[in-house]
Amino acid sequence: MKTYAFIDASNLFYGGEKSLGWKIDYQKLLNYLKEKYGVGSTFYFGGVEIHDFKYNYQTDETVPLKILEKHLLNLLQNNSKRLNEAQMLLVGRHLQRIRFYLRLDKFGYKLFLKPVKLYEQDDGTTKRKANCDVDMAFHLMKEKDNFDRVVVLSGDGDFLPVLKYLREKGKKVIILGRGKRTAKEIRQFADANFRDFEYLRELIKMR
Repeated sequence: MKTYAFIDASNLFYGGEKSLGWKIDYQKLLNYLKEKYGVGSTFYFGGVEIHDFKYNYQTDETVPLKILEKHLLNLLQNNSKRLNEAQMLLVGRHLQRIRFYLRLDKFGYKLFLKPVKLYEQDDGTTKRKANCDVDMAFHLMKEKDNFDRVVVLSGDGDFLPVLKYLREKGKKVIILGRGKRTAKEIRQFADANFRDFEYLRELIKMR
């Protein structure tokens, strides 16, 4: 049975790492998916801060990490007098995130990264989001003829229509998510094919 995995990075972080209080070892996670389910390809969807980097939405499918890394290094090295201490720390933190993604690429994850955008809320505050749900849903549909079974690491209820369609087409769907943070409709849909991420702690925890 050919199996693919799809990871919603935001849902995995807030539903996994942030709520559980422990960090995921992504090499161990990939090994687990391969050993437990025979996963052949693992798709990872997330956001990345680009700091005025020129990203072309018309031609680029994902943010080019190596080029972005050079861009941020240039900001730190050549604009240190223009950036205050807080801005320098922020760019440095985002540079570390890029290097984290580069490690995932080396592990074998297929990365689809979008620039983080700033959105104004009704109450006047702002929120930073990458909005990768549509991208992940698109690739679930795009790849559907290449897998018999799919492991979805997300508890987001927005994926329900796509997951129902995949099941109707004869695909087996397994949901791996944080139980308390997984949408009720996703839990009902998955039923016995729901796996609580919390129980994987000893297998994939960063030590």
